[in-house]
Amino acid sequence: MTSKFLRLFLAIAVVLTISALAQTSSAATPSSPAASGAGAAPAGSTTGTKVGTINIQEAIFGSNEGRRDMDVLSKKLEPKQNELKSQNDELDGLKKQLSTQQNSLNEEALATLKKQIETKQKSFDRSYQDFQEDGGNQQQEIATRILQKMAPMIVKYSQDNGFAIMVDTSKPWPQSPVLWWGESVDITKAVVDAYNVQSGVAAPAAPAAGAKPAAPKPSTGTAPKPATPPATTPKN
Repeated sequence: MTSKFLRLFLAIAVVLTISALAQTSSAATPSSPAASGAGAAPAGSTTGTKVGTINIQEAIFGSNEGRRDMDVLSKKLEPKQNELKSQNDELDGLKKQLSTQQNSLNEEALATLKKQIETKQKSFDRSYQDFQEDGGNQQQEIATRILQKMAPMIVKYSQDNGFAIMVDTSKPWPQSPVLWWGESVDITKAVVDAYNVQSGVAAPAAPAAGAKPAAPKPSTGTAPKPATPPATTPKN
């Protein structure tokens, strides 16, 4: 569900939110007489030297709160998923009928069947697009709300642990300039663990086996589950 748009939105949101937090934190720190003279550090600077990484998308949707809210969203969208699946099954049946009977149907019956398929396909495509947009917007709302609370923790953890630069690895290479990173510089798990303690949200129960399939995608007949964030690049 609109995973590319969500990643782009998160990238912009992270830059704006964390940059503002870093500058606010710096401005709130009283300057010493020495700092007010020549060679003073610019606003938002840090004494750290390390380069770190964090998968913002994984941190948001891997947190207990994120997992809980995505489960709620998935259940909320399930009726529409089932409706779309029924529409898609009906379309498949009509297309199979056309494929097997087109040589035996008269001209009028063939035209009627083709028109029926065309009308139902357009209706399905519109419904599916609305479903994708609605689910994507609600997923974005979840990400925004959690990021606003998580961002200060990212800034504080980075400052406290000597990181001068923190890179978001939500997008895999080559969409992201980060080709490889090691576990030792990745703070995703540390931030998620700290956020879980702060939020007080318990870990949601594991999904039951044999969960319902996702709504069908117009082009292929299947689609990823709307409430599931895209997979992330494995770290070495």
